[in-house]
Amino acid sequence: MKPEASIDEQLQPLAARMRPQTIDEFVGQSHLLGKDKPLRLAVEQGKLHSMILWGPPGIGKTTLAKLLAARSNAELEYLSAVFSGVKDVRAAVDRAKKRQGMQQSTILFMDEVHRFNKAQQDAFLPFVEDGTLTFIGATTENPSFELNNALLSRARVYVLNPLSKSEITTIVKHAIIDEDKGLGTLNISYQEDVPSILAELADGDARQALNALEIIVSLASSYQGEIHLDQNLIKQAIPNRLRRFDKQGDVFYDQISALHKSVRGSNPDAALYWFARMLDGGCDPLYIARRMLRMASEDIGNADPRALRISLNAWDVQQRLGSPEGELAIAQAIVYLAVAPKSNAVYKAFNEAMRDAKQSSSLSVPVHIRNAPTKLMKKLGFGKHYRYAHDEPHAYAAGEHYFPEEMPPKNYYQPVPRGLEIKIKDKLAQLRVLDEQYVEEQG
Repeated sequence: MKPEASIDEQLQPLAARMRPQTIDEFVGQSHLLGKDKPLRLAVEQGKLHSMILWGPPGIGKTTLAKLLAARSNAELEYLSAVFSGVKDVRAAVDRAKKRQGMQQSTILFMDEVHRFNKAQQDAFLPFVEDGTLTFIGATTENPSFELNNALLSRARVYVLNPLSKSEITTIVKHAIIDEDKGLGTLNISYQEDVPSILAELADGDARQALNALEIIVSLASSYQGEIHLDQNLIKQAIPNRLRRFDKQGDVFYDQISALHKSVRGSNPDAALYWFARMLDGGCDPLYIARRMLRMASEDIGNADPRALRISLNAWDVQQRLGSPEGELAIAQAIVYLAVAPKSNAVYKAFNEAMRDAKQSSSLSVPVHIRNAPTKLMKKLGFGKHYRYAHDEPHAYAAGEHYFPEEMPPKNYYQPVPRGLEIKIKDKLAQLRVLDEQYVEEQG
């Protein structure tokens, strides 16, 4: 006879009740927990080490940490960086030291570890080093940016993936039939595609899927002792997809990177998709409009100077009209940028010129191209022998030198054979021929 669940367990949300109790019950992360995979081997060999579990919400980071602690027979100290401070860390360390004296190991699990600043992270670092405790941190943010280097060097980073639709479908089906922790005692029937619809809505987050399941079950009316779940019930209870989008986190920057790279790669369809994804996730269209100016300058440049103007126009439309007219103007500009000829010649030239400017000393402006607004400056030779380009043949002062005298002329800008830069390249080649002719004539 199965033991009845305690009152406390019955009051827990479904997602909390359905946490797996063993590694074998854990769904997902097969790249880490499958047969002969690194984390599985570490657990089976009893060689648990300090680690960072990095991945999106609802994929089992906390559950995995608890399972690792249970498998290694270690005492788990659970802290959340949202609610805890250095004082709580010190108290946990004191308890770990006492256990160490009794040959009992301790795992300090810090949820949302990225919420601790670098100084707070230093509080437990010495005790990770001396073996007082094994540290497991969970984070949804990129550890490279949010954790200090000393901690990263002492903990292995494991990347956890969003759960697939099929994995979440499996979790939902199990929750419906499980009589111990799930909803199996409620006599639930459902349309065949209900679990997969919930999985699709959850967007890789098992906790969201189970929360949604619990909501629709609570809203469903019982008919002759049976609860029936269908698509209409889901639409009524959950009208919108449960998007995973963090306006200043990794997902945000990953998606804007995907948009930028799609434009650079001349793929208007992918660029529009990522633009739509970001809008759907709540991104401010003006942020994307500003980013388009970067794309126009960095990736298109003088191959099509109109790209910059079109991007500015789209930004202006968004500011003046808002949604949806402004978003359509931005979409139009994104497509133009994607199909425009590409050149990063100006971008590369600017970066090279900036490097020279920073590395060189304060080289003086050549006297012949200095301004001479006073008699003294003219007497000192400022502007003397300056050749006014408009008075020269072809409006070009062939052979003129504009760099500092101590610095050899540089050729930063190398136009590409695409778009308008084809003509620019030809023009510069003609000017260099004039320079060579002038040098020959001067002997």
